[in-house]
Amino acid sequence: MTNNETLHLIRSTLELNDDAMTEIFALADFAASLEQITGWSKKDGDKTYLKISDTELALFLNGFINHNRGRREGEQPKPVDQLNNNKIFQKLRIALDLHAEDILEVFQQVDIYFSKHEISAFFRKPGNKHYRECSDNTLKMFITGYGEWSARKR
Repeated sequence: MTNNETLHLIRSTLELNDDAMTEIFALADFAASLEQITGWSKKDGDKTYLKISDTELALFLNGFINHNRGRREGEQPKPVDQLNNNKIFQKLRIALDLHAEDILEVFQQVDIYFSKHEISAFFRKPGNKHYRECSDNTLKMFITGYGEWSARKR
């Protein structure tokens, strides 16, 4: 999944409009223009399509954490230069304040069943012997399942 597809999926699942997107980026000290936000939402091949970089997506995720959990005191975290699905999953988990039990329920919404140990493996460092790489499909199913799970929680 490309960064654009990931951002689009998060945006549509959480029903974030342009103003919310602008606000989230601003919370990470990044002034995203309306042109950028709409360009990142376009499909590849559209003449107004803009590719979102790892750093820009990381800024969005950092802003999303600030939006949902409050801005922490002092210097803000620097956006990473390289993102992978595990880092995206980790930042979403933090932003949405989800615990292992919540994540298991989210996946159950899309008929995927993991154990707590399997879930924790996604959040380990790559060198750890229990580390597990998060596939595109796993991340996509998590985001999709979260939309269904959060709708049920309301």
